[in-house]
Amino acid sequence: MRRNFLKLMAGGSALAVLAACGGAPSKFRSYNGPPVTMIQVDKRGRRMHLLSGNRALKSYNIGLGFAPVGHKYYEGDGKTPEGMYYIDRRNPNSMYHLSLGISYPNEQDRARALAMGRDPGRDIFIHGQGPEGRAATRRDWTVGCIAVTDAEMEEIYSMIGEGTPIYIGP
Repeated sequence: MRRNFLKLMAGGSALAVLAACGGAPSKFRSYNGPPVTMIQVDKRGRRMHLLSGNRALKSYNIGLGFAPVGHKYYEGDGKTPEGMYYIDRRNPNSMYHLSLGISYPNEQDRARALAMGRDPGRDIFIHGQGPEGRAATRRDWTVGCIAVTDAEMEEIYSMIGEGTPIYIGP
């Protein structure tokens, strides 16, 4: 038996063995296309575009915070921030499948919230549906994040690196 297993492995059929053992497909994809140089979000149109230079590589329908109109001013307002930010972290263990952190709040966001006597909030992400699958049942349900389906998030996660600029427009 061991000898047959070793022959099978040597023959390049390791994936077949793993599949036969019930191995789950990975949520991590590879991407070999043009680099994504910018993410553009159109809140009003509920669309996100991944750009390479001036060319849109992919576009997605998105969900936003539960009160999406206007810029995010403080924690709990349900708004998705507006302005220029960048992807500042990648979370492969997100409770929302996979997620990419957005650099909110910046200095202006903190100053604005402080002037209002409020906390600006933090932990704004592009992420998947999460355990409840809410993106499939309700459009704007996050606390300020940008939501896509889990399958879309797998694709996006493979294409975006830390430092990628993201412009979130009204």
